[in-house]
Amino acid sequence: MSQQYVEAGLKPAWGAVRIGWHMRDADSVVLTARGLRAVVGFAIMRYADESAHLNLLAVAPEYRRQGIARSLLTWLESTALTAGTFRIALELRAGNTAARAFYAALGYQECGEVPGYYQGVETAIRLTRDVRASRETPGTREPSP
Repeated sequence: MSQQYVEAGLKPAWGAVRIGWHMRDADSVVLTARGLRAVVGFAIMRYADESAHLNLLAVAPEYRRQGIARSLLTWLESTALTAGTFRIALELRAGNTAARAFYAALGYQECGEVPGYYQGVETAIRLTRDVRASRETPGTREPSP
C-alpha cells in the first residue's frame, strides 16, 4: 500500500524490511485497518520522549472518507498522549491537497517545507500538532466513548 498510495512516482523506500523493522521496534507502532478480505489502511508512528513522528498513513481509495484514517490517527494520538508524548510531526507531499486538508481539519499546522525532500522530486510540507490541544477543531468531532 505504501508503494501504491504514498510513494507513487518515487523509488520505493518503505519495503517489507523497513516496515518489519518498525513492527519489531519497541518505539514504533504499526496499525492496520482490515476490511472483510484485506488490509484497507495502515499507519506507522515512531515515538520518542517528547515527540512522535507519523511515518506513513494510507487508506485504499475505495475506503477513503469513511473515517478509517481518522480512527488510525486518533488511536495513535491517544497512545502518544497516554505515554506523555505531546507533539506529533509528519511530512507529506506538497501536491497532496486531500492530505493537507485532512490534517488541517484535525488541527495539524503547517510549519515549513523542504524542497526536494522526496528523492529530489517533490517538496515536503512539514506539519505538527500538540495532542494536548482539544480535538474539538472545526470540522471534527470527539470520538465516541
